[in-house]
Amino acid sequence: MAQERQNIYIAAPGFKGLNTADSPIIQDPAFASIAENTVIDKFGRIAARKGLKKLTSSATPLGSSLGTETIFEFVARDGVKTVFSTGNNKIFTGTSALAEVTLPGGYTITDNNWKIITFNNQAYFFQRSHASLESAAGSTTLVETSDSGNAAPAANEALAAFGRVWAGDVAGNKYTLYWSDLLDGSNWHSGTSGSLDLTTVWPEGYDEIVALAEFNDFLVIFGKRSILVYSGANSPATMALSDVITNIGCIERDSVQSTGTDLIFLSSTGVRSLGRVIQEKSNPIGDVSKNVKDTLMESVTAEALNIKSVYSPEESFYLLFLPTSTEVYVFDTRGTLEDGSYRATEWVGNKILCGERASDGTLYLGNAKGINEYSGYVDDTSSYTMKYFTNPLAFGQPSKLKMLKELSFTVIGGSGATVVGNWGYDYTQAYTKQAATIATSLIAEYGVSEYNVSTSEYSASIIIDVAKIKATGSGTVATIGVEATIDGNALSLQELNTEAIIGRLV
Repeated sequence: MAQERQNIYIAAPGFKGLNTADSPIIQDPAFASIAENTVIDKFGRIAARKGLKKLTSSATPLGSSLGTETIFEFVARDGVKTVFSTGNNKIFTGTSALAEVTLPGGYTITDNNWKIITFNNQAYFFQRSHASLESAAGSTTLVETSDSGNAAPAANEALAAFGRVWAGDVAGNKYTLYWSDLLDGSNWHSGTSGSLDLTTVWPEGYDEIVALAEFNDFLVIFGKRSILVYSGANSPATMALSDVITNIGCIERDSVQSTGTDLIFLSSTGVRSLGRVIQEKSNPIGDVSKNVKDTLMESVTAEALNIKSVYSPEESFYLLFLPTSTEVYVFDTRGTLEDGSYRATEWVGNKILCGERASDGTLYLGNAKGINEYSGYVDDTSSYTMKYFTNPLAFGQPSKLKMLKELSFTVIGGSGATVVGNWGYDYTQAYTKQAATIATSLIAEYGVSEYNVSTSEYSASIIIDVAKIKATGSGTVATIGVEATIDGNALSLQELNTEAIIGRLV
């Protein structure tokens, strides 16, 4: 009697991203159990991330410190751009060569967790227990922020919005919100400058200012355990508390990112989205990290360094950097899944400390080597490994034995790359492996003649190859994966097709 055969075909493997939260055996095959050094590309495919193109020629100015911990691009009114960065208890300008700025006489920097903002053609530098600094029009000579000898708050958080600078989280006072005079970020003691004590406003007693943001013409004050929303911030003396969100706050200042239509931030229960219509008093706080929340928060809890983030509209992702574990969580922002979460993947092996999206769309990433550009498909000069693994597959019959016969991976790109197929049974992580090499011949695309132009354009552009691997062994569930060495060429997975013989009941 012929043995029953069962086929599983997954178009766009990993389309829904990682899922480490649900039971693996009942998951949609479109989820992945591992998606390392990957992104979801614009066609919905699991694809290799881009590389880290090193821009900084020498990391000597960074000494033995962690590396570049903050990057900020300042654009002056005349269009001149200055990239500021921090590390080794210093402030630098430049990307290829790191040049120290001139600090005020006697000024000492003891940490690198700066918040840098732009306001009224000035760059302002804030950090807890440090006097605020400012740079006029991107000047490399910094001065202390003061007006007639009155210093700005030595705050850890600052925001430029509603025609003034706002600040909070001062050492010993994390409950007072300060604001500068109108159009004058140096004046915090006269004019329409002022402050607000939030101790009577927090909804559940004590809380502390973590982050500030502007959203839909509202001032948003993130506490650790609650969120305050103020209207009328154009006139702080008469602004009113419009809404209060309880039991959800922000735990990391630099996790807050605006996508233009939403705010994304890290709470004590995962990455969340402040997607809401304030006028209707509705508070749908989206849990965008739902499918990876447990593993994400384990890493967040263990993080000993500053957690930072960046949003790139060009790449359509929000990156959350966890340098201690050398993890970067990647949340695709093109759309949400049925449960409202973002598709998530992960980068591993690079201790990325910070990021900055420049005005021209360039994505800068900071690490021990200095400033890097998210570009190309090598990390400096080194290759890296992309991994995709399915969740355990039962082929619709979890009580029967399966014997995999052939694995077929349809790969786009990756000329000459080595692809390693993996398979294993019954939840093992000791996979059997077999390597294949992607073709180097190209699939041609022919241009179409336009109007009276008689010539056709020929361009060799992409590679489409099918890597076929003969599998062995048996078990009740099977896990399939692919590892690819990325060394200069983009690569994505278009299809996964596998066939198994269905055996006896077990």
